[in-house]
Amino acid sequence: MKRVIAVTFIITMLIACSTVPITGRKRLNMVSDSKVLPASFAQYKGFLEKNKLSKDVAKSNQIKRVGKKISAAVDRFMRSNNMVAEANAYKWEFNLVDDKTVNAWCLPGGKVVFYTGIMPICANEDGVAAVMGHEIAHAFAKHGQERMSSAMIQQGLAVGVAYGTRNSQNAQLWNMAYGIGSQVGMLKFSRNHEDEADKLGLVFMLMAGYNGEEAAEVWVRMSKRAGSKKAPPEFLSTHPSNESRIRTLRAYLPEAKRLAAKYNVPVKK
Repeated sequence: MKRVIAVTFIITMLIACSTVPITGRKRLNMVSDSKVLPASFAQYKGFLEKNKLSKDVAKSNQIKRVGKKISAAVDRFMRSNNMVAEANAYKWEFNLVDDKTVNAWCLPGGKVVFYTGIMPICANEDGVAAVMGHEIAHAFAKHGQERMSSAMIQQGLAVGVAYGTRNSQNAQLWNMAYGIGSQVGMLKFSRNHEDEADKLGLVFMLMAGYNGEEAAEVWVRMSKRAGSKKAPPEFLSTHPSNESRIRTLRAYLPEAKRLAAKYNVPVKK
């Protein structure tokens, strides 16, 4: 029985494994878009009903303008690289919400929210494009679906650990070790997603005609905002440090420019 379960698990992993376009990273996705996107769209609709949209017409229009340009670049990439069905599934939408929180996000399927609190960090349209590209990249790379898949696996492993140590005097120790290990593992998983979104977002903003140097400057401003607040060690954080992101974005800029030029081609009719 155990062997059957193990073989089934391995086959499932192989079937669910795919590659993130552009970066080439192998990812695990056990959740189909047909299940995720309807829930994503419903969640976005519910969020907008409960939150106040910004009355700043200029900034709201800026969010929509930048979002439209970058999503068009992503759509163009997908249609030129045998991802037409996926491109058709996206329902792009961009809104600025009146909230002091310094944040922005993109749900699976292209539903984007910027909070007014992040606009001073963006500072200009290229800064908005840097944040927009990063958030859209999360949806493009299916990071949400990948985290859901990882959570499903974690649940299965937790059950396995509990079963395997049910008669052991060290059961509590093993379960504690699993809990700490899985949490730290997920933090690293999140940091990998952030790093990938930084790089993909840089490519996307360049494809849309924005200044890629501003991507690192967003994090320079974010670092200054943080001031003297001491952040947790990077290995215990869900995000790379500001300094790490600045270095990565500046170092990756030449490669991002090369990739943007390579992929920024008209869609074949």
